[in-house]
Amino acid sequence: MNILSIVAQLILSLSILVILHELGHFIPAKAFKTRVEKFYLFFDVKFSLFKKKIGETEYGIGWLPLGGYVKIAGMVDESLDTEQMKQEPQPWEFRSKPAWQRLIIMLGGVTVNFILGFFIFAMMLWGYGKVYLDNSKMEYGIYVDSLGTELGLMDGDHLVAVGGTEVKEFSPGILRREIVLNDAKQIVVTRDKQLHTIEVDPKFVQVLSSNDYKDFSVAAPRIPFIINKVTGGSSAERAGLMAGDEITYVNNLAAVYQHEVIKLLAKFKGENVRLGYSRNGKVTEVPIDVDENGRIGVQLSGAFELGWTGREDYSLAQAIPGGIQAGMDFMGDWFKGISQLFNGKVKAKDSLGGFISIAKLFPTSWDWENFWRITAILSFILAIMNLLPIPLLDGGHVVILLFEMVTGKTPSDKFMTVFTYIGLIMVLGLMLLANGFDVMRLLGL
Repeated sequence: MNILSIVAQLILSLSILVILHELGHFIPAKAFKTRVEKFYLFFDVKFSLFKKKIGETEYGIGWLPLGGYVKIAGMVDESLDTEQMKQEPQPWEFRSKPAWQRLIIMLGGVTVNFILGFFIFAMMLWGYGKVYLDNSKMEYGIYVDSLGTELGLMDGDHLVAVGGTEVKEFSPGILRREIVLNDAKQIVVTRDKQLHTIEVDPKFVQVLSSNDYKDFSVAAPRIPFIINKVTGGSSAERAGLMAGDEITYVNNLAAVYQHEVIKLLAKFKGENVRLGYSRNGKVTEVPIDVDENGRIGVQLSGAFELGWTGREDYSLAQAIPGGIQAGMDFMGDWFKGISQLFNGKVKAKDSLGGFISIAKLFPTSWDWENFWRITAILSFILAIMNLLPIPLLDGGHVVILLFEMVTGKTPSDKFMTVFTYIGLIMVLGLMLLANGFDVMRLLGL
């Protein structure tokens, strides 16, 4: 069911993006009285799952979910329909329109994707607001895994600044983001009520971006193991545990924080343990069964229940510029990541991915807030990738049109056909490379 949920979210997200992208081409084409012969979601190689002709356009759904397309009359595109180009140009064809109209038609798809990304971010701020973890309220500091320890951090540290930027809102990915994307050289923490400056070894740019360390949290909030709710019929209920109880040890091994207790319960899974807990200042011990998954049947109080989160609500007038800024911030980070790839600090096999990587962005359970956030991110990526000056992509056509507008020379149909074939080879090569990296990661290579 988890896989089905991920696949459903992926297909719905891509369908929304593809349809709106192609509408971005379709609408100006129709506005300039250019004939659109096909409008397809997914590719209809040999056959389609559904098709219906309305007026001069055939609308359909293909079986190959690698994107979609509009087939515009008089244009050499991925359909590679060269027979049409042998005929005399007709007034309703793409090639008969002024260069500025053709440019608008070609830029329509990416324009819609950019607008969609900003729109989704804005509507999310308006509808959900912004909830964040207030760093100043994290009274127990952070806990670190082995990678965080190697960086020089310690359990109980309080983050003050990373790379000269004060940490006001804590997020699990803050260290990875600042070190990899912003090349942070120092981390400032409060430890034992004193400021400590930790120098970041340059090797961590590559380490933190590596697929080998993608599951490492590096640092996370250190939260006491406080029971928020006891599951009915669970071993916790049978042991008499109640909401508000705070675990203090497991089998006489001190464990106060969530990560400590969870680790010990996993160690003693399937066993009966002696659990110490504090209630109203009194410590009590009870025997309790730990199931085969290392659980006792409780829900925990998180940062929200402990009052560590902050919330910022947005009016519609505030959400629009806020959404634009969120989109600009994302694209800024994306380009920083690409620059780190080209300067050799990040490996291609760790930063490039195909459909498996995209699918992994979605959570295993359906969550509309996460769905729309990921869809906005994919919309920006789709727009940026389509603007690359690669034949077959929108950016390749834009380069040719700009050349024509500047020089007044129109490339021949033969040139455009060869240009499109080159683009097809390049795009297929990039897809094979990206998806090949996904397969390598699955195989642990």
